[in-house]
Amino acid sequence: MQTCLPIESAFPKAHHSLQSRVVWGSRVVTVGGDAPVRVQSMTNTDTVDAIGTAIQVKELALAGSEMVRITVNTPEAAAAVPYVREQLDRMGIDVPLIGDFHYNGHRLLTDYPACAQALSKYRINPGNVGKGNKRDTQFGQMIEAALRWNKVVRIGVNWGSLDQELLASLMDENSARSAPWDARQVMYEALITSAIDSAQRAEDMGMRRDQIILSCKVSGVQDLISVYRELAKRTDHALHLGLTEAGMGTKGTVASATALSILLQEGIGDTIRVSLTPQPGEARTQEVVIASEILQALGLRTFVPSVTACPGCGRTTSTTFQELAKQIDDFLRAQMPVWREQYPGVEGLRVAVMGCIVNGPGESKHADIGISLPGSGEAPAAPVFIDGEKRLTLRGDNIAQEFQVIVENYIEKRFGAHAVAQAS
Repeated sequence: MQTCLPIESAFPKAHHSLQSRVVWGSRVVTVGGDAPVRVQSMTNTDTVDAIGTAIQVKELALAGSEMVRITVNTPEAAAAVPYVREQLDRMGIDVPLIGDFHYNGHRLLTDYPACAQALSKYRINPGNVGKGNKRDTQFGQMIEAALRWNKVVRIGVNWGSLDQELLASLMDENSARSAPWDARQVMYEALITSAIDSAQRAEDMGMRRDQIILSCKVSGVQDLISVYRELAKRTDHALHLGLTEAGMGTKGTVASATALSILLQEGIGDTIRVSLTPQPGEARTQEVVIASEILQALGLRTFVPSVTACPGCGRTTSTTFQELAKQIDDFLRAQMPVWREQYPGVEGLRVAVMGCIVNGPGESKHADIGISLPGSGEAPAAPVFIDGEKRLTLRGDNIAQEFQVIVENYIEKRFGAHAVAQAS
């Protein structure tokens, strides 16, 4: 037998960046450095509706969003921000709020100091803060507000609103090259230059480097990978990742998961957002679920217990395993806002719901708790495995309900207060 080295385990590379602190009251969300990759989201409510916006922020926060961005685009929206914050504080939701500013952010932050104070972070798009001399003045006013209130900023460049003067200048430089770059490469350079130059202007005004987060958002997977690989080489600022306008449903989910996973595996990215277009009737929280699942699938973080489920094939006789897997998964997710406090460590639980004898027992043994349901031709029995050992067999018409009770009892026994006390 040929002697060889053991196969190296795959794991995302460590990311090396400055650490920012996004703060509200006693709540501190660290971004970058040795902090975990953070999950962000954004409301789609009219911020003027302070109650509706606060309710959606709460939903996003309970789903796992660690920072929530809200639109601040009008004087009325700016005036409503303190009331959004007040409603959240009353509900015990201390998630930091990020103000999304375009075009008139300099005026809103100056004219509405209560808004500037209620936000924990400002998103500034250098492509639309003004033109010519106005750009420097208006960008400077936003930085001055951040300095006055000690807020973090994200300088977020977007290829849909790229600084056209900068792009034109770089195109002129490119045309003078003996071997001109492709137009797409010039656009990449414009995105990165805009972000880094804007960060330098903010630092020249007195901002610390660790108060600045950068992003260069595009809507193409390969474009995003190309831009962020180069951006990470040129700066040690914390980086916010996300495809802009990722799309709806499967398309948006797959595109976001593909691009973000490749970059995160390479150690690039400190906070992420999945920018999905919600399908009719779909909850806004879906983008938080997907972002969390990306990080959990990569082994970077653990948010909810994982449920391994059989996909189904000709060996399975019904959809019982599918229904049970969904029931258990929905139950675990619904309980997590409470369980995070009540059962520390429960997010690491592994549950298996399998549909026949081929892989069922093996997968169930690998899980903390698992069930192998009867498939085609199998005896009408469902063995339950706990901590790798077969403990009992369920039969009859109430297998799903009985298994859920077993899962609940297992969680209480393993993660409950008495279990923690015994372990200590």
